[in-house]
Amino acid sequence: MKNAYIFPGQGAQFSGMGKELYEASDVARTLFERANDILGFRITDIMFEGSADELRQTAVTQPAVFLHSVILGSTLGIKPDAVAGHSLGEFSALVTSGALSFDDGLRLVAKRAAAMQRACEIEAGTMAAVINLADEITERVCEQTEGIVVAANYNCPGQLVISGSIAAVDAACVALKAAGARRALILPVGGAFHSPLMEPARKELEQAISEATFSIPVCPIYQNVDARPHTDPEEIKQNLIAQLTAPVRWTQSIRNMISDGINNFTELGPGTVLQGLIRKTDSNVNATSQASL
Repeated sequence: MKNAYIFPGQGAQFSGMGKELYEASDVARTLFERANDILGFRITDIMFEGSADELRQTAVTQPAVFLHSVILGSTLGIKPDAVAGHSLGEFSALVTSGALSFDDGLRLVAKRAAAMQRACEIEAGTMAAVINLADEITERVCEQTEGIVVAANYNCPGQLVISGSIAAVDAACVALKAAGARRALILPVGGAFHSPLMEPARKELEQAISEATFSIPVCPIYQNVDARPHTDPEEIKQNLIAQLTAPVRWTQSIRNMISDGINNFTELGPGTVLQGLIRKTDSNVNATSQASL
C-alpha cells in the first residue's frame, strides 16, 4: 500500500482547531509557541478560543490552517510516499515533505495571506461553485463571458469552482445554469483567488518565494499548477510562484497519484473536505481524515 498525505486549504478552519494537539504533544506545543513568536501575535489563542469571525480574517485563517496541518504531520513520524495540498495546503505539503523549513513555510504563508488581502482590496472579485457540468463546458462558458472569469479549482468530477470579477462571475453563473449546471452558487469568499485578479499578490509573493531556501523533498509533491509529481527544488519554487493566478488542478492531481500507485490518502488538519473529493474522484481508494493524535 502506498500512502499520501493531503492538506486542506482556506475554509477548513474552526474554533478550537489544534487545541487537542497542543495539549497532547510536547513537540506540537513547542512548534505552536514558535509560531506565535514568528508571527508576532498569539495565533494559538485565536485558534483555540477565537470566534468564527476572528478565524475568518485572512491574516489568521491561512497560518492557522497551515499550522494545524504541519504540526500534526510532524508529530506522526510516518514518511508518506507522496504529498499534495489544495491551494494553501500546498505549503503544508512542502513543509511536511521537507522541501521547506517550518519557519520559512510559516513566513511565506503569512506573506501570502497579506498579499492576497491587498489584491482583494485593489479589485473586488468572487468565486462560484459549478455543480454537475462537464469541465470543458464550464471552461467554454468562461471564455465566452465578457470580463475576467476563469476555471479556478478543479475539485472533483462534477465540481469546478470559477473565479473572477463580480459582474463576470454573476454573468457566467446565469450562462452555466442555462448550459445545464445543476447549481452555480456564489461562494462566501473575499476575493477572486486563482484568477488573474491575484496578479498583484503573485508579484508580491514572487520575491519572497525566490529568496526562500527549497530542498529536495523526501517524497514527490504533486503540485496544483500541473498536477505532476516534483522533487526538483527549482521546479517546485517556480510552480509555487505560479500558483496564485493558476487553477488548482486537484482532480487531475488525485488521478495522477492513483495512476502512480497511491491507494491510501490521509487528510491532515482541519476539516474533511478533501477526503470527500477523493472518494468522488475514485471510490476504490481509501481516503480518511485526521485532525489530532
